[in-house]
Amino acid sequence: MYRSGAVMAWNVFRFCTALRGLGSIMILLVLGVVGVTYYAVVITNYGPALYHGGLESLLALLILLFFHVLLVMLLWSYFSVVFTDPGSVPPSWRPTVDEESGDTIPLASSEFVNQVVGSQLSPVVVDPSNSRVRYCRKCNQLKPPRCHHCSVCGRCVLKMDHHCVWVVNCVGALNYKFFLLFLFYTFLETTLVTLALLPQFVAFFSDREIPGTPGTLATTFLAFVLNLAFALSVLGFLIMHISLVSANTTTIEAYEKKSSPKWRYDLGRRRNFEQVFGTDKGYWFLPAYSEDDLRRMPALQGLEYPSKPDLDGQEL
Repeated sequence: MYRSGAVMAWNVFRFCTALRGLGSIMILLVLGVVGVTYYAVVITNYGPALYHGGLESLLALLILLFFHVLLVMLLWSYFSVVFTDPGSVPPSWRPTVDEESGDTIPLASSEFVNQVVGSQLSPVVVDPSNSRVRYCRKCNQLKPPRCHHCSVCGRCVLKMDHHCVWVVNCVGALNYKFFLLFLFYTFLETTLVTLALLPQFVAFFSDREIPGTPGTLATTFLAFVLNLAFALSVLGFLIMHISLVSANTTTIEAYEKKSSPKWRYDLGRRRNFEQVFGTDKGYWFLPAYSEDDLRRMPALQGLEYPSKPDLDGQEL
């Protein structure tokens, strides 16, 4: 029985590596949904309503204004996640040095491991009494705190949260904020579209005549169903990630520390939030960081994280 379970787990792992082949297909799928939605909202329904005059034109103008603003922010956040490297381990990275003693934090293992230094392999003596620094045997390199190996990307990712097929990329230290903003603006946009197309959707099931061709009516119906489905599903992910940010943890860490009552990186909700979004409020809703935050907050670079002094020796 155990051997069968191991084989199943291995097969699932091998299947995950096939996700690399999706590539631009998922990006095209996202753009396809955006295109259908844009056609239904702007071209078919509320664009023509601008010429009707009166209150109807004002309502159409407001809906189109919010629709386009949210669409720009959604696409900006989305492509920021797609094209931003989530963070990889620098080849020259080494464990933090204790300035008082000049000693290096020992590695988490009880034997010699081979550390890649340029093109040479050199043994590193390790100490099982400290688990703050780990070693990845797949990448043949040291692993900084909160770093995990992604089987899909085939490399270690800084503060890895998960590999997302929708963005064809890992979500990690350098693009996690962008991913959260993508979820946030997607929820707002799909909710707006759902409410805007609701009267037309209800009209499908009424006895009155509906203006438009069968093609435009079908597009409106499809756009409403897709946006309603995305709004409901994204809301669940958004709530989950809000709870993760408030505890300063990732999806992987939340699973791995489920038996641990304390978490060394939980610094309080406000500081936890700043570890992801920075301290500059002007950048909180933008998929970018201010130069001051990048310079003053090492956590945004994915290699060093402040922690509670009383739990400083704890690590996953």
